[in-house]
Amino acid sequence: MSIGFVRVAGRGEIRAGEMMAVEVEGDPVLLCNVDGEYYAVHDECTHECFPLSEGTLKGHCVTCLLHGARFDVRNGEVLALPAYGPVKTYAVRVEGDDILIAAE
Repeated sequence: MSIGFVRVAGRGEIRAGEMMAVEVEGDPVLLCNVDGEYYAVHDECTHECFPLSEGTLKGHCVTCLLHGARFDVRNGEVLALPAYGPVKTYAVRVEGDDILIAAE
């Protein structure tokens, strides 16, 4: 089965160093622009089901506002407790001015 991609934003909608909450087939996804590269992770901290989009993005690190858990947006890896597991990542593709995220 091939993976389909869903348009979630235009390149002009999210500047470098910014993030935005989007939805892919009903799933909350956090789209991040890190120096012109786009990354997408599940928009929910694995520690306590809180939206990561409420937190902050610094470089490749997103920090959850609730308890300070941190994740690498490139691979979902936990960088700081109290998170206990990685966040799911999504493939991102840019076609022209459109940003697309893999729908699984």
